[in-house]
Amino acid sequence: MLLPELLAARPGEAQHQRAARSLRAAVLGGTLLPGSRLGTRTLAQGWGVARNTVQDAIDQLQAEGYVEVRPRSGSYVARRGEAGHVQDSLQIQDSLQIQHGIRNGVQTNAPPAVPLSGWATRALSGQRPDAPANFAVDMRLGQSPGLFPSELWAQALARRATDAAALLAVGELGPAETRGAIADWLTRERGAAVTPDMVMLTGGTQSALDLLSRTYLEPGRVAVMEDPGYAGARRAFGAVGATLKLVPVGQGGLDVSRLPDRASLAYVTPGCQFPTTATLSAAHRQELLAWARERQCFILEDDYAADFHHAARPPAPLQGLAPQGVLLLGTFSQSLAPALRSGYLVAPPEVLSILARTRPLTDRHPPTLDALALSDFLASGGYMRHLRRARSQVARRHEVLQDSLRAALPALQPRPARAGLHLYLPLPPGVSEQGVQERAAAHGLGLSGVAEYSQLVQPPALLLAFAHLEPEGIRDAVSRLAAAFGEIES
Repeated sequence: MLLPELLAARPGEAQHQRAARSLRAAVLGGTLLPGSRLGTRTLAQGWGVARNTVQDAIDQLQAEGYVEVRPRSGSYVARRGEAGHVQDSLQIQDSLQIQHGIRNGVQTNAPPAVPLSGWATRALSGQRPDAPANFAVDMRLGQSPGLFPSELWAQALARRATDAAALLAVGELGPAETRGAIADWLTRERGAAVTPDMVMLTGGTQSALDLLSRTYLEPGRVAVMEDPGYAGARRAFGAVGATLKLVPVGQGGLDVSRLPDRASLAYVTPGCQFPTTATLSAAHRQELLAWARERQCFILEDDYAADFHHAARPPAPLQGLAPQGVLLLGTFSQSLAPALRSGYLVAPPEVLSILARTRPLTDRHPPTLDALALSDFLASGGYMRHLRRARSQVARRHEVLQDSLRAALPALQPRPARAGLHLYLPLPPGVSEQGVQERAAAHGLGLSGVAEYSQLVQPPALLLAFAHLEPEGIRDAVSRLAAAFGEIES
């Protein structure tokens, strides 16, 4: 194996992220060819790093589709037709490097010159209030895991509550120390390319989508999103009068061959597609980036499920490959609590300069005290410790749900969740979502269906939220679901 170059470390970057970035660049640049064996001992000795560091990097690239692991053989660069058609992506990457000045796998040119929109003031339309329901067991999406570290959070708030100077020194983008802590977290743990001046604190993903829609969209401009997909993005785009282009999603994520000829914004969930839980392949990631660059379109990447991944490591965000063209949306609402409206938007400083001047018309800034407490929680390691405990519980509940479904409904073929807080359950031919939901409701069980998140015709499937339920509650829910299926089949 030709030893690839170990790229220079980014400020604050963890060693395993540096190693993963170096291997990814070698694969995309053709230094490591499809089928090349990746020996952890050889790489570790050649680079002067620990073997565990190399193994962590290989685990991450396996999740992204660049590497395949062969039992009792080792790890290899994925071949054509395997793990996302990596070979196809090499030609795309070569072209991009020539045309757009990509260095070390990171775009270095200026952000897309997307014209600014007029400020739209349309009321949201097409929304229906949730029907009141009183289920014995509720597996509909939107449930909180209920794993909030209340005592630790209360201590962080108490320490900050008396710091009057810090509470007043907010800044247009949010407290500087919180933005620094988030930038450090994303660089170290997620493999993103972030500096503090690229971070804006938000009230959550939805507030960021609203701000971006009002700033960059208006009637006549095109917004792209996955279908099925997050309804909040669809409503935000529609509210400003944008033309919505829906792109179908398959088991490999977004169908990039169906992307339109023009667009201003494209909302995607490549790490864990919502709600199908598919991961976008390595080749399709490169095709999506190439499509966006050619059309001067911003990609809005929602990294909603990264904190609750069930594999060794989640795929790194697209933002790390194209920090000038990908705007990264994130929130701590799922990992901590929905009531804590602490989110962030990562974008080039030029973009944040514009957003900092448009946001005050509707929202000055997120709660400062919560933001400062979050800074301490991240910097002290408290958030990482909380995540380790929470991930363990969520993974256990995911396992209980799969085991219960296999035992009670063996004919069904659920799609195991690589990340996130729900499981995608395709329904057998001839069985409708509405029929199952109605029979399940009669047994006290609330369910979500994929049709609720789609404008296109989709194969029927259920979306089973599980992270908020104790194992006994999950078994009870599956028992009620099996009873509902029994009545449908009889």
